[in-house]
Amino acid sequence: MSRPLRWRLAQLALTLEEDESQLPLRLAQQLGLKPEQLADWRICRRSIDARRKQRILRLYTLEFSLQAGVSLPLPAQHMAGLEPVPPPVVAPALIRTRRPRSLVVVGMGPAGLFAALELAQCGHRVRLLERGAPVEERVPAVAAFWAGGPLLPDTNVQFGEGGAGTFSDGKLTTRIRHPATAQVLQTLVDCGAPADILVQAKPHVGTDRLRRVLLHFRQRLLALGVELCYHSRLTGLQIEKGCLQGLEWRDRAGESRYSACDALVLATGHSARDTYQLLAAAGLELEAKPFAVGVRIEHPVTAINRMQYGREQHPHLPPADYALTWNDSVSGRGVYSFCMCPGGEVVQSASEPDTVVVNGMSRLRRDGPLSNSALVVTVRPEDFGGLRDPLAGIAFQRRIEQRACGGPGDYRVPAQNLLDFLGQGRGGDLHSSCRAGLRPAELRELLPNFVYTLLRQALPQFDRRMRGFVSGAAVLLAPETRTSAPVRILRGADLQATRCCGLYPAGEGAGYAGGIVSAAVDGLRVARQLAADLDDARPSGV
Repeated sequence: MSRPLRWRLAQLALTLEEDESQLPLRLAQQLGLKPEQLADWRICRRSIDARRKQRILRLYTLEFSLQAGVSLPLPAQHMAGLEPVPPPVVAPALIRTRRPRSLVVVGMGPAGLFAALELAQCGHRVRLLERGAPVEERVPAVAAFWAGGPLLPDTNVQFGEGGAGTFSDGKLTTRIRHPATAQVLQTLVDCGAPADILVQAKPHVGTDRLRRVLLHFRQRLLALGVELCYHSRLTGLQIEKGCLQGLEWRDRAGESRYSACDALVLATGHSARDTYQLLAAAGLELEAKPFAVGVRIEHPVTAINRMQYGREQHPHLPPADYALTWNDSVSGRGVYSFCMCPGGEVVQSASEPDTVVVNGMSRLRRDGPLSNSALVVTVRPEDFGGLRDPLAGIAFQRRIEQRACGGPGDYRVPAQNLLDFLGQGRGGDLHSSCRAGLRPAELRELLPNFVYTLLRQALPQFDRRMRGFVSGAAVLLAPETRTSAPVRILRGADLQATRCCGLYPAGEGAGYAGGIVSAAVDGLRVARQLAADLDDARPSGV
């Protein structure tokens, strides 16, 4: 018996007072059928429509099939939002090797973890290097730093198992449309992420649940025979006649090690500045790329809820988020919100001594009293000499981060009330959630002049979009400098570094992704291409 035809209906609405148990009745009514004529149904997307604050709606996309012999009263083309469900996208088959090779993956962020998993499933011998600590050691080390303890140069918010995303909101939204996206989300669910990420319009995991997911992901890798090497930092590459032969690395005991390998996936994050220098010294082709610099802005959750929902809270509404953009017609630069964390907190995210970097973090429930977002300004290579030196963006970031430090060992975060920043008089208290503590500061003394100027111009524009955004209840914290990699490691159509065969740059640090999902997808793409290259086969679906 053939599989029954399935349909998908979008934009099915419930009010805040209605329960999701009403969905099959609403679906049947929309179709002109009786509920018992539905064979089955499931939610495949869930979102909020708050454009009319007097009548906020929860919107659903449902997938369903009909009982045998039942047909739709009207042709599908006459029903708005109705379409047949296309055949499922089949993930490309693993290229299971008959000749296992020795491969190394550097970096345990999303790109490195998913690349290692894919290559191990193909049957290759994989060694996975991470300069930082496993997550169960990393979390207390970071907490100690936030409490005033020392900064560990290789185990901090940027470095360690899970990458920088471990201490973030765990956002899984992405603009890319790639078949592997569904595979990434399902793998995360299989490792302990909430199943809701498969249907939410704006899915997130939260820093607390991400840590549990990492432990289950680790067990998968170990079961496949992956050798996990923590506290192991890449220190050199052996390249002969343009081909990688092996790599040098330093282990936990500080001993120098050498590993010959058939190929290397380089998936270090955007803060591995010494790795960029190593690659430049080895003759690899790098280029400076645009990124963004700015501040974090923090409001009470109730204030953002009022702006977006017209009410402070509701049991069926998540903490409100926002996305704001403004383009300066003179300079052509964009000013925009980035990585918004509802019900989250601002955290000190430095990875180098005597520097300050801020980022946003939240837990799965997003139940903190404050919400924050980056407000950043586009920075171009010509702003920092990147047209001459591909590493100049790193120096640009570092100067800002060093200016933000209050002195040797002073990792308190510079903060200023928003009204003070705009010169509109005395604002409120610096009621920040920042774990490292605060240092009142004039942010114009820390930020590049064009960043400071454009932020001051953009903020009133944002207030027109969200009335109340500019108020004495808002606090600015600086600097936000690690929005994306300032460098791209050039690679060819075969995804290998342009000047080094056998070396495959991957993920956000290589300049080819931005966020957890896109980095994981890029790691999968690279792994599939590498597996195909090793078996001299054309990869399918990469």
